[in-house]
Amino acid sequence: MASHRKWSPTGTRIAGIRTPALATAALTSVALLSQTANAAPSADSKPSIEEVEKKVDDLYHQAEAATEKYNATREKTAQQRKRVDSLLDDVAQRTEKLNTARDELGSFAAAQYRTGASAPDTATLLLADNPQDYFDQTQLMSRLTSRQKVAVDDYITEQAATTKKRAEASQSLQTLTTTQSALRTSKADVQRKLAEARDLLSKLTADEKARLAAIEKKKQEAADRKAAELAQQQAAAEKKAQEAAAQQRTTTGTTATTGTTGTTGSSATDSSYTAKADKALAFARAQVGKPYVWGATGPGSYDCSGLTQAAWKTAGVDLPRTTWDQVNVGTTVPLSDIKPGDLVFFYDDISHVGLYVGNGMMIHAPKPGAYVREESIFYGGESIIHSVVRPA
Repeated sequence: MASHRKWSPTGTRIAGIRTPALATAALTSVALLSQTANAAPSADSKPSIEEVEKKVDDLYHQAEAATEKYNATREKTAQQRKRVDSLLDDVAQRTEKLNTARDELGSFAAAQYRTGASAPDTATLLLADNPQDYFDQTQLMSRLTSRQKVAVDDYITEQAATTKKRAEASQSLQTLTTTQSALRTSKADVQRKLAEARDLLSKLTADEKARLAAIEKKKQEAADRKAAELAQQQAAAEKKAQEAAAQQRTTTGTTATTGTTGTTGSSATDSSYTAKADKALAFARAQVGKPYVWGATGPGSYDCSGLTQAAWKTAGVDLPRTTWDQVNVGTTVPLSDIKPGDLVFFYDDISHVGLYVGNGMMIHAPKPGAYVREESIFYGGESIIHSVVRPA
């Protein structure tokens, strides 16, 4: 790309006027600069395969983050819709009560007109939109029977409550409209990111696609090696723990002391978690091969948090809808202590999650265009792992 720095000529000035030769050179330079700026980009400006891969990965990551925002907004919209419906039902019921109270006041007024038992002002009080305005008039209050006074009180109470609920319903409707607009914006953002990623990939030649596949394969092989290393480290740690426990039993000369050390309670907790995790993992394995669809929660397709939510639900654990909320459920544990069933979260913005199955592997719904699969938790490198959470 041509420089946009302001051109500063360096010729000799005579009385503030440039000499003809220098002026000609300057004009020539300007012309050359203009031609350079307007020239078509060279073949060298085409991004490399590595740059395309990074750009596509970034776009998918952005799309996934936008998906979680969409999920959160959709959940908020559903909750707000329920609140609006509830408020409107309440307003309808209160309006019915208000009309009943008003009808009772009307019957009192009609009876008083027929019998002549009340002055016209009293009837006006009973039928007024705001009977409270008349309460300070002692001469009118004295003309009301106790039953009539109760009817007026009921009417005023229902009128105030109905007005309040109508205001709440109106505000909730405005909030619902706002969240629906945000939902449409989030959806459009996801679609835009995905379209841009597809456009980049569609411009690759067959040879470039093959090279991209080779790069992906090398990354997968490196991720699998990291997973194997983690599995070996965990196996070594487990063996060491078993040997230490055996040594302790030998030293004490009995296995009956286990209950006094609290180990029995810990084992029971581990056993309970393992049983729940097994149910979640069995469900997740049954979903392998189903497509990733942003915003989906099953049964035919899933996004990342939709899959983990559905898996743990089969084990009786209700996880929130989004990765941002799921990460706050349960207990955070170090990567070295990860167990099957744990949730693995990725990226600083916590926009992706997978279900750990053991041996450094997880089941997850990876990205648009892909399918639920088992893959190394190091698929994007260890640096993108945000945290590990034990949800139960």
